[in-house]
Amino acid sequence: MADTKISALTASTTPLAGTEVLPIVQSGTTKQVSVANLTAGRAISATQLTLTTGSLIVASGQGVDFSATSHPAGMTSELLNDYEEGTWTPVVNFGGADGGSSYLTQSGYYTKVGNQVTAWCYAEIIAASAATGVMTVSGLPFTATASSNFQALGSGGLDNAALPADQPVARVYTGQSAITMMSGTGINNWATLTDTGVKNNGLRVYATVTYSV
Repeated sequence: MADTKISALTASTTPLAGTEVLPIVQSGTTKQVSVANLTAGRAISATQLTLTTGSLIVASGQGVDFSATSHPAGMTSELLNDYEEGTWTPVVNFGGADGGSSYLTQSGYYTKVGNQVTAWCYAEIIAASAATGVMTVSGLPFTATASSNFQALGSGGLDNAALPADQPVARVYTGQSAITMMSGTGINNWATLTDTGVKNNGLRVYATVTYSV
């Protein structure tokens, strides 16, 4: 093997396991190093990185660092460390209780980028429960931040409902994982919607909200 040309060697099986060893000269002495250790703990500098197969997997807490870009004085983070999308099941409550409503459709989707979540939902009730009180839609995939500096207000809509005022808006209160349906009853006057005139068989509920977590 000592006199065998590299071109004459048997081709290795790929992908490499990382445990394969190579000879290196370190401090004047020939030593062995595993493939996995070639770049361990060292920064990789490249002008462009193209993945033809597979995905770029980032360890928990790590991400894409944009700190090289300019930013205003109020910047608190330039690390994009989370992205996901998925589904959730909206449940229409009155007074904090579902009460056993039957649904024709319960459909919810969400996208999370960093600490911002955008959630959409549609639900159609075919048999309303006897629950009463403030109308909410529970089941959001993430709980809103408890900080009072973040207030989330989105769009909403109700069909087959006798609304007391304007079409509703969807609000996510801080520290909550539910949408509270609210409607304007005058200038600078918002009120929560209740079961009165709203809860009906055939009620259709739409909502879109973007909130911080």
